[in-house]
Amino acid sequence: MTARKGGAPPPDLELLVHGVGGTTPEEMLGDPRTGLVTGDETAAVYRRADDIDAEQRPPEDREGPDRDGPIREAYVWCNLTSGNSSRALWLLLLPFMVANLAHWMRPPADRRERTVRTYGLLVRLVALTLTVLLIAGACEVALDLVAWQCAGSADCAGGKSWLGFLSPENHGWWSQPGRRLALAAVLPGALTGLLWYLSNRTWSAYEASPPLERPVDESAPEAGNRPALCLPGFWYGRRIVARLRAAHTAAGFLTIAAGLILPTTTYDREPGGSGLQDTAGWALLTLLCAGAVTVVAVVCHRGRSECKVDGELDRLTITALPGAALAVLALSVLYAGWSRPGWVSTDQLPGNEAFCAIAIGEGALIVTMAVCALVLHRAAPGRTPLYGLAGPAVAVLACGLGAVLAGGVAQRFADWLDGGGTPGEGPGIAPPVLLTWLATAIPALLLVLVVLLVIFTVRVWRVRNRLLPTIMDGYPGERPDAVRTRRIAATIARAGLTDSAPWIVGPVALLTLLFGALAVTAAWVTDEVPGRAADGAPGAVDAAAQTAQALGSWLMGLAFLMLVTFARRAYRSPSARRTIGILWDVGTFWPRAAHPFAPPCYAERAVPDLTWRMETWTRRHGGRLVISGHSQGSVLAAAAVWQVDHRTRGQVALLTYGSPLERLYGRWFPAYFGPTQLLSLHGEVRCWRNLWRYTDPIGGPIKLPDGSGPEVDCDALKDPLAYGRTTEHPLPAPILGHGDYQADPAFDRERAGLLARLPEQAPPPAEEEAAGQMSSGRSSG
Repeated sequence: MTARKGGAPPPDLELLVHGVGGTTPEEMLGDPRTGLVTGDETAAVYRRADDIDAEQRPPEDREGPDRDGPIREAYVWCNLTSGNSSRALWLLLLPFMVANLAHWMRPPADRRERTVRTYGLLVRLVALTLTVLLIAGACEVALDLVAWQCAGSADCAGGKSWLGFLSPENHGWWSQPGRRLALAAVLPGALTGLLWYLSNRTWSAYEASPPLERPVDESAPEAGNRPALCLPGFWYGRRIVARLRAAHTAAGFLTIAAGLILPTTTYDREPGGSGLQDTAGWALLTLLCAGAVTVVAVVCHRGRSECKVDGELDRLTITALPGAALAVLALSVLYAGWSRPGWVSTDQLPGNEAFCAIAIGEGALIVTMAVCALVLHRAAPGRTPLYGLAGPAVAVLACGLGAVLAGGVAQRFADWLDGGGTPGEGPGIAPPVLLTWLATAIPALLLVLVVLLVIFTVRVWRVRNRLLPTIMDGYPGERPDAVRTRRIAATIARAGLTDSAPWIVGPVALLTLLFGALAVTAAWVTDEVPGRAADGAPGAVDAAAQTAQALGSWLMGLAFLMLVTFARRAYRSPSARRTIGILWDVGTFWPRAAHPFAPPCYAERAVPDLTWRMETWTRRHGGRLVISGHSQGSVLAAAAVWQVDHRTRGQVALLTYGSPLERLYGRWFPAYFGPTQLLSLHGEVRCWRNLWRYTDPIGGPIKLPDGSGPEVDCDALKDPLAYGRTTEHPLPAPILGHGDYQADPAFDRERAGLLARLPEQAPPPAEEEAAGQMSSGRSSG
């Protein structure tokens, strides 16, 4: 226990949590001299240097402007998302991150646990198809375009010295098609290994922080009636991530093995082939099918365990499954490298059928997801966007992004290898027909986006004009300035576009699904690229097909190149790294429940950090605590408050500002931040206040459904603080929007009000402090 001089009451503490993009402890605390209290270079708690030992001194001995207020601490977690320049490469994992978000977007469950489990299972299967799609795209480039088509063509390989040793013209050991395929399999194999390594390494660095372990709190409401974010194992998904990582790694190895086995067995089954090689091929096909069934079974077997801290590992699964798949791949390499002197590579590998099968499987899974989402939404309707179909819509976008990445690489490689010729329009190098059809749909999708952009631009203009007469109501007595008024009204109108996001996501997802279905059908029926399939059609149709094909091919490749270029720029530019950090702050809040190769979840480190700090500080010092969260920090603060025990929650007040808790999370993730959950948080925390502005495009009011919203929400803050020049603001006041909430006088006023509502505490007795020591609960292995 910390002794206080003169028997003074225990101190008060304000724990600040920053929002998207990050900041420095000096900026958060308003002091250039800060010191580390606890933590490491990844995430830590800081104080002003003068407050490091503030608990040991009476308030009058503290220095600085906050001497009469609480001790201030800053929890800095920005390095979890944007601290290292190499993390910019996580942009290439964007489809996996988006698929993982679909898991958390389901509508709330109303005693429909079976439907909830089915929904989660379907999302995990969609995520598995994305891994297969990415590795299949790598196989398409390495095995089909390079090793099979280009290396097997004297015209293509002749102009590329690095492919000379593979050319049949040289009659070398590597010139046989099977051996070329075996060598090319190194590239997708290395990619699969890299994904496994990144997933395993980032788990150890970001998500391995154990939550507090405690006995069941008898005074708290029953666990079954409490929000999911209260469950002790919510922020510790070690078991499911390890299982999914093993399954997805095995799926990647088996996909490569399929790329080697299928063309080889096709040749061996031709008349005059070797019976021994044919038998070996059938054996490997059997192993391949058994491995695929096992992978699907592992993915389907179980989801997350949230009701307890599940630190166990299914060691047999996570070791044997990827090891067995790697053994099948090794046998496939040996089988493909078996001498076949008469084998000649012609046309393309059977990639079109493979990509069509993946696309059909993804479409069927997403449609079934949509049925489950509609069932859940009808059982518990609410403010969920797209009638509960936000999750399936986001899953469609994830699959579309995966197709753009895989197809963009293939299209650009085919163009480069073929010397700029149009893929599929001649005897040159060409990717699967389906990828060309998908690329052809991109211009139409972009046209829809342009139309939506025009519609929303007109909407902003109309809302701005409607707001113009009302702006001066907030600044009585001020002299009107038309330019200033228009600027304020336009800022408010643009901020309102956030609420219109479903009208972008919904149509784009629906059209992506429809265009994908049309592309699969056209590729399957015609087996020709759009330009060739339109031959003989009316001139306008033929020209439109040719234009869309050429433009779509470049756009698909350009989308991939833009991601790579932006990632490289972020390596050199701190401002670009900050931008990427903002994207990840929003997209990687949720645990990796569906896709183990998604970027790591920073909340599995940040929420235990905040929970530990609040519980240990209040138990040790017995003081009152306000946790103040801005933007994404308010979501972390709310999640941490849900995790602390009932006793600690009675000593904690919650102050949120610029908070997306209801505006974004409550609508897009209603099963976890919906009205019922936020109402529960309001009932369980001692007191809560929320600051917001009309000019803020991210934060908004909480709007509790029982009418108690004004108890949480302040009136909208005035922004700008002054319309014109005043004695307090001799220079024009800026429009703050989402930032600088602490600059508003309401911030200090509301913080002081929260502290006043918390009951005065006495220092805990020594024996109670000793009893408050908590186990880390860190599991070994």
